[in-house]
Amino acid sequence: MKRSLALIAILASGFVLSAAAQTPATAAPAGPAKIAVIAFQVAVAQTNEGQRNFSDLQKKYDPKRQQLKALSDELEGLTKQLQAQGDKLSDSERASRTKTIDDKKKLLERSAEDAQNDFQAEMQELYNGLAAKVYDVLANYAQQQGFTLVLDVAQQQNPVLYASESTNITKQIIDAYNLKSGVPAPPAQPAAAAPAPARPVARPPAR
Repeated sequence: MKRSLALIAILASGFVLSAAAQTPATAAPAGPAKIAVIAFQVAVAQTNEGQRNFSDLQKKYDPKRQQLKALSDELEGLTKQLQAQGDKLSDSERASRTKTIDDKKKLLERSAEDAQNDFQAEMQELYNGLAAKVYDVLANYAQQQGFTLVLDVAQQQNPVLYASESTNITKQIIDAYNLKSGVPAPPAQPAAAAPAPARPVARPPAR
């Protein structure tokens, strides 16, 4: 039962992100290096388009999430009934109710796992498409600003131990992409309802 509820929670909140992968480095111009850092998956997730796409995907899966919660509530009710009435039931009735609970539990686990996998697959597809477009904006911005190297500080095993805030171009890339895409900012949401960006599970597409 705990596993089933955990899967439902993942489906409900899972902003599971997969990020674009590093492009091969081009020859750097002569002169001192100019380095910037970016939290790439955060930049992608926080663009107006990224927030809109995630909100639309959440709405798409709302009916399935409600269906899973209803099944979970039904299962919890049946379990409490059996616990309360078990000693008053015949062996055959107790066995029948136990089998019904086991069957519903298996159905809930399979349904929740399938829904989670479907949600994550669609999220990955949405993210990869958007990440490629944000990367193009990043590449153009870096060239215009004369950066010779841009490091992704959001990667789980990134080598950056310290970076001055002045080198962080995450917000600049978000603003530049929003301007290029023309997608308006989503309506303000209560802080508690705002999704937190998850860590990436992949890197930007190689070019």
